[in-house]
Amino acid sequence: MKIDVVYFARYREVLGRDGERLEGSFATVADVREALLAQGEGYELLAEQNLMCARNQDLCKLAEPVADGDEVAFFPPVTGG
Repeated sequence: MKIDVVYFARYREVLGRDGERLEGSFATVADVREALLAQGEGYELLAEQNLMCARNQDLCKLAEPVADGDEVAFFPPVTGG
């Protein structure tokens, strides 16, 4: 299974990239996040409790199922002022 991962805002800045392609066996967005966390340095920011995510450009929860070819995006919560 191939998943395209996209990073926004602070996540993109810290990781130094717009996104990447992951290959593996993933059932949910949480599985994608766990695979990224296992990559080590820099990725620990994806462990934040208030992280937001989207699957194929629709906001979702970490329990959202994923399929081959999906796009999963991670971004920090939006705050107002």
